[in-house]
Amino acid sequence: MKVWVICEDRWHPAETIRQGLEKLDRTEFQFTITDRVEDFDPARLKDYPVVLVCRSNSQSKQEKEYWMNESVQQAFEHYVERGGGLLAVHAGTAGYDKEEGQFRRLLGGVFTHHPEACKVTIRPDKQHPIAEGIEEFTVHDEHYFMDWDDPIADLIMTTVSEHGAQPGGWTRTYGRGRAAVLTPGHELGVWTHPMYLRLLRNALYWCAKQAEPGSEN
Repeated sequence: MKVWVICEDRWHPAETIRQGLEKLDRTEFQFTITDRVEDFDPARLKDYPVVLVCRSNSQSKQEKEYWMNESVQQAFEHYVERGGGLLAVHAGTAGYDKEEGQFRRLLGGVFTHHPEACKVTIRPDKQHPIAEGIEEFTVHDEHYFMDWDDPIADLIMTTVSEHGAQPGGWTRTYGRGRAAVLTPGHELGVWTHPMYLRLLRNALYWCAKQAEPGSEN
């Protein structure tokens, strides 16, 4: 499966994502990693069954010329609407908080804030294919608090810490395409955790609408 990975911002180094994705089976996935927004070309979206967004929205004026401006948001919307898959992980939900934003509408909710990094427990809902084979696990991470816009989206996991409980992942359909959100993922220890890697793998297949190898579906 071809996967386009968009990552790297001032708070979230691309190297963390690279090291995590290295743990996934490269016979299953072919990752194209774009870590400079200047290299992002929305015309390439159609070349991938799924796009993994792991970067927050741009802060600098220069970056905003290339990333998540109105035309880029429209490109993502058309991509998913026509059958593409979008997986937003951790930083991929941050900085997209404009209520009128098309990208926020695609995701169905966005990051608002987080306390200091702490122990976060991920509790999956095993009724969803993305959570299949996932057992509850605890990691040291930023506990993302979310503004969840779409209450009819499928909640697939909850994150719990000393600060409370939050929606930690959900899925939704948009046109002919699919979108999913996973909020953990700041620390390298999350990206290399076996349960998280399985969660990522499941999510990529679900978003791409492809059956996993060995699956009966």
